Amino acid sequence: MNKKTLNAKTFTLSLLTAAIFSAPVAFAADPAHGKGITDALADSKVKISFRARYEGVEEDGAAGAADKDATALTVRSRLTLNTGAYQGLSLGFEVDNVTALVDDYNDLTFDYSGDDAVIADPEITDINQAYIKYVNGDFKATGGRQRILHNNQRFVGGVGWRQNEQTYDGVRLEYKANDALSFDYSYIHNANRIFADAKKGADLGGDFHFLSVPYKVNKDHKLTAFAYLLDFDTATALSTDTYGALYNGKFGPVFVNASAASQSDAGDNTNSFTATYLNAEIGSKFDSVTVLVGYELLGSDNDVGFSTPFATLHKFQGWADKFLGTPAEGVQDIYVTAKTKVKGIKLSATYHNLTSDVGSKDWGNELDLVAAYKVNKNYGVLVKYANYSADDQLTDTSKLWVQATANF
Repeated sequence: MNKKTLNAKTFTLSLLTAAIFSAPVAFAADPAHGKGITDALADSKVKISFRARYEGVEEDGAAGAADKDATALTVRSRLTLNTGAYQGLSLGFEVDNVTALVDDYNDLTFDYSGDDAVIADPEITDINQAYIKYVNGDFKATGGRQRILHNNQRFVGGVGWRQNEQTYDGVRLEYKANDALSFDYSYIHNANRIFADAKKGADLGGDFHFLSVPYKVNKDHKLTAFAYLLDFDTATALSTDTYGALYNGKFGPVFVNASAASQSDAGDNTNSFTATYLNAEIGSKFDSVTVLVGYELLGSDNDVGFSTPFATLHKFQGWADKFLGTPAEGVQDIYVTAKTKVKGIKLSATYHNLTSDVGSKDWGNELDLVAAYKVNKNYGVLVKYANYSADDQLTDTSKLWVQATANF
């Protein structure tokens, strides 16, 4: 993290700290505000959650190297506090702790030494959110460290599958112009990635602009225009300008999702390229089974692949996480998903066929399976499996997860 990013981050957190501790003093000094601030504090909500997870990984070695395995048993504990509103102002605070009861894995931190496979869940205690929010009618402003999830999280997400979440430092402005049109803009100076302080340089600093403008044509059709302008301080190869649009619609029993975007180099990026993103999905429900067929392209131009560094990457191109970074040749993914619910158990299966955009490379295929059951409003369990079979360059990988959650 360079000095510019560190100073900006320190300023934001200092501002939040000052606001949190000075507001009660200021209001207490003025009796006219006493009842309002008391009510706001009385309306505060505290949530506690726990997520325990076993993860096992088996990965073939590359080019004759030894196979890699990994085993993790981790527990994430989360405390969330949201105050009530006083004259439109409220505060939010959230802290996470991740503890490893079994840690036979490479967590990608700077103090790891070994030859285990990667499980990206380091042991950390992290301020996940700390923000001030102002709401006035259809306008909302949030300043500080916060969760931002755009659309299907293909471009901006929280990486919520990992035990520590990705959140953002900056200012977010949201405005609902009418029942059909709204605007969502964020200026971000730092992304707090899933490694928190456990990995040196893990945070991504810079000048980032996120814009999403959804327009609801009617109850069955919605269009969203978006722009993501990313200028990184140090990871300059990721500095890009991306412009695109997303469509979500229904035609009777058939649902359709489609998206297209163009990405070009920006900032201090030394590469010169313009790459294309495409996604199309069509699906329908047949009795109790929903079937979806999709195609996704992260294109390539001038040996540079289309990148989405702030996406919830685990959600796309297979749960084995073989494509967290787009290869220079790009990625095409043809996938089929079938899901249903049997006696309260949600079941889903997805098959991916993965190839390159250029160079005619066959990246392989993957089968993903999941079963999830919500015991009641507080407790849930999940079993999830990914099996990736490699062809060109990559390695066969299988992953198994068993998870239990408790929310209070």
